Amino acid sequence: MGVFVFLPLVLPLTAWPVARLAEQRLHPRTATRLLTAVAAVMALCSTVCLALVMVVGTAQLPGNPLPDGWSDPEVRAAVPYDEVVGKAAIPALCAVLLTSARALWRHGRVRRRAHRALAGLRDTGVAVLPDDVPYAYALPGGRRDRVVVTTALLDCLEPTERRALFAHERAHLAARHHRFLLAVRLAALANPFLRPLRTAVSCTAERWADEAAAKVVGDRRAVATAIGKAALVSRGTPVATLAGLAAPGPVPRRVAALLGPAPAVRTWPSVFTSVGLAAWAAAAGTAVSAMSSANATVTMFVILRAATPL
Repeated sequence: MGVFVFLPLVLPLTAWPVARLAEQRLHPRTATRLLTAVAAVMALCSTVCLALVMVVGTAQLPGNPLPDGWSDPEVRAAVPYDEVVGKAAIPALCAVLLTSARALWRHGRVRRRAHRALAGLRDTGVAVLPDDVPYAYALPGGRRDRVVVTTALLDCLEPTERRALFAHERAHLAARHHRFLLAVRLAALANPFLRPLRTAVSCTAERWADEAAAKVVGDRRAVATAIGKAALVSRGTPVATLAGLAAPGPVPRRVAALLGPAPAVRTWPSVFTSVGLAAWAAAAGTAVSAMSSANATVTMFVILRAATPL
């Protein structure tokens, strides 16, 4: 197994260039899917390898419930520096599991509370709340997906801008953007090196909905104006994994993109471009991460199987 078990912990660094370039050079839909896939695979691989290192560290603790053979020198030799890294992996993996569980619990709690708050309203696709606080967001799940918006925000927008708002939120629901946002959030919690990808996906998901809204409304400037107004007055979404027109992020870049031409739709960038090279580097890093974690898993399984008495 050797040092290969540690590679997935640092290979997310290969995705940093594409996190920045994909946000600027690729169609938002392509960038969102690409970055989410890379983040999810790399996070899974790094978590698996962290667990493998933890097994050796746990075997060194007195009174552990593992078979005695797992603490044999042959097993400890399978992972370099097992006495230091193996024991350090125990609190690290616990932290990953606890923070991920907390993020999932909070995401579910906010959604449940939001649906309960709308229980007395008509079962329609749009829920307009009489509230002095301006905000809007896409709420998936329940009996139906719904767009939640307050009268305070609607009062700030012109009719065309309101159409842009509803088109934007419906695009979030149709493309299930909350799943992308939740996936990259969990990935960043599993490996801090994946935080740039979480930031990039938060932006590209909004840009994806921006372009969808512009296509529905037929007026890119109206969508840009709606975003600008909403960002100035709105408090955003109740949780980062729920999308909304005024979600935190680079609003000036979103507005500038809408004031320009629509981005070209490409499923994969050319290798002869900077974003293409960065995408292939991230793909290679993802592949190496998957192979390294698979190799480490198989090796550890064989060693522990041989060390476990029948």
